[in-house]
Amino acid sequence: KCILYYIHVLGACLTFGVGSIYMLVQTILSYLMQPELHSKDIFWARLAVFLWSCSSILTMFVSSVVLYSGLYGQNLVQKLHWDPQERGYTPHIISTVSEWSLAFSFLSFFLTYIRDFQKISLRAVVSLQGQTLHESPGSFRAEEQALLIAGSI
Repeated sequence: KCILYYIHVLGACLTFGVGSIYMLVQTILSYLMQPELHSKDIFWARLAVFLWSCSSILTMFVSSVVLYSGLYGQNLVQKLHWDPQERGYTPHIISTVSEWSLAFSFLSFFLTYIRDFQKISLRAVVSLQGQTLHESPGSFRAEEQALLIAGSI
């Protein structure tokens, strides 16, 4: 964060910006899929978490702009340890709490998928193409296949 600050900001914008767009799309889809696939509760939960995310982004952005506006000094990007008596401590704490709030809002949004995934079941069908992983399917002879089938019964 200190050395490559702009890369940190770019990564955060890509993660949380694109993630917020994803949350918006999923919230709209949840609205459109009710009541056939979702209850209204899922839509309202996703909408609440999306609004929580948006408020965290807004708070983080405003506090960061205030902090790095130059009112509280220069080279604040390299500052790792803050004392409560220092100028700029309050906007720094607000920005930090907002960032953590944003991360928890994303985790909470993903938890709203629990009911969706409980409705899905997966089944795997295994097909043996050879006795070892080194053989190609063409080298597998019919009598070896018969032995394999008889041995598995």
